[in-house]
Amino acid sequence: MEKYTLIGHPLGHSMSPFIHSKLFEASGIDAEYSCTDIDPGSFSEDVVKLKEMRGYNITIPYKTQIIPFIDKLDSSAQRYNSVNCVFNDNNTSIGYNTDCDGFLKSVSDMGLSEKVLLFGCGGVGRMMAIEAALHGAQLTIAILPQVKKTADILVEEILSCAPDCKVTLADSSTVNDRYNLIINATPVGMYPNCNASPASQELIQKCDAVFDAVYNPVQTQFVKTALSLGKKGRSGTAMLVWQAVRAHEIWNGSHYSEEQINSIIDQTNIIIEGDFR
Repeated sequence: MEKYTLIGHPLGHSMSPFIHSKLFEASGIDAEYSCTDIDPGSFSEDVVKLKEMRGYNITIPYKTQIIPFIDKLDSSAQRYNSVNCVFNDNNTSIGYNTDCDGFLKSVSDMGLSEKVLLFGCGGVGRMMAIEAALHGAQLTIAILPQVKKTADILVEEILSCAPDCKVTLADSSTVNDRYNLIINATPVGMYPNCNASPASQELIQKCDAVFDAVYNPVQTQFVKTALSLGKKGRSGTAMLVWQAVRAHEIWNGSHYSEEQINSIIDQTNIIIEGDFR
């Protein structure tokens, strides 16, 4: 039986074992997926043991710290200096960032190459901004005044990756244009503050689709409002599952139907609704 794991610290309730187990089951691979909480004080010793596995995932706080222990980096990991998936291929470890794949799959039918408004500029927002730029978006990043310096640095980074990108900054409290896609990359609307939304109903009314990186609650107020107005709306669970799908493609060359993936997304949502309360 092949063994895989998720490393991080501290590791609370994670959906990774469920999602990966379902993906192994769907592909007919006999494998075990676990969570491994690694103490920062023993990281350099414990991480060496992971070379015995075919693959593993990484979460906070080790996505950057793992890099010196990896032999090669895929372009996705190089772009963000962040690794969340490792494949041990014939004694050579290769690091990937599958979060970007999960994001791109989640918004593939939502107008990412058109006029995009992104709330947030740190963490996952940085990745989403750069991916949107690389895929031809006319990008507006909505921010709070206090993070202007961070946003300015991100704009420079975006233009270094996609020199032709049209990118502007806007005050999140006053932005009021029409967009094809609005993305929330902030914690606004996350449990237990479920009634909050990064965008007003008026702003959502003007868009075609919304994507929320938040997956708890399964349907945020942001997504609920969009759906009630007849817009496309999708939560972060899709991204969570799709980035795992990409890991299985890397580890074993596995392939899945849309029906299989959508079923796992639905099952994951049911668990989130029950377990994260």
